[in-house]
Amino acid sequence: MYKLYYYPGNANLAPHMLLEEIGAPYELELIDRNKNAHNSPEYLRLNPSGRIPVLIDGDLVLFETAAICLHLADRHPEANLAPPLGTPERATFYKWLIYLTNTLQVELIIYFYPHRLTGEEALAETVRKHAEQRISGMLDILDAQLQKSGGPWLLGEQYTAADPFLLMLSRWTRVTARPAKTLPHLGRFLGRMVERNAVQRAFAQENLPQPWY
Repeated sequence: MYKLYYYPGNANLAPHMLLEEIGAPYELELIDRNKNAHNSPEYLRLNPSGRIPVLIDGDLVLFETAAICLHLADRHPEANLAPPLGTPERATFYKWLIYLTNTLQVELIIYFYPHRLTGEEALAETVRKHAEQRISGMLDILDAQLQKSGGPWLLGEQYTAADPFLLMLSRWTRVTARPAKTLPHLGRFLGRMVERNAVQRAFAQENLPQPWY
C-alpha cells in the first residue's frame, strides 16, 4: 500500500489525483504546515528539503511531485497515464510535464514566496509582480498547446499524468490577476478535469473548498 504525505491543496494534489485514477490502495498522512510539521525531524528524515509531498512505496521513499507522478505512471501501465516508452508521444509527455514542474511551478513559488529572494518588503512586491507577468505568459503557452493538441487533454486524446499536474498548478493561479480559468482552452480543460470522478474524490478527501480552480 502506498502512503502519501500531504497538506490540503499543496503539491501533493497531483499524485493524489493519480492515485485515485489508478485505483491502487493508499493512505494519506497529514503534514500540518500550520504546526510546522514539514520541518519536524521525523519528516526531514523522509525529505530533507521539508517540502510536501512524499510518497512511500514499500522501501522506496520518494519526493519531488513530478518524480512521484512518473513513478506512479510507470508502476501502473494498465492505467495508461503515459505514452509508451521510446515514442515521440512519450517525449512530448516528458516535455510538458517538465515544463510544468521546472518552469510554471517554479514561477508560482516565486509569486507566493517573493520574500525568499529579498529581505525588503518593497522589493518583494516587485518580485511578485514580475512573477505574475511571467506566469501569465506561461499560461498563454499552455493554452496554445491545448488548442494545438485538439484536446480534450494537454497531449490530445490521451489523458496522462501531466493533466492533473496542470490542474493543480492552474488552481494555484486563481488568486492572480489573470487566472488560468480565464483563458479559453485552459478554462474548458479545467472544466473537464473537475468532472472526473477521481479528481472529485481527491479534492473531497483534501477538503478543498469551491471554487476548485
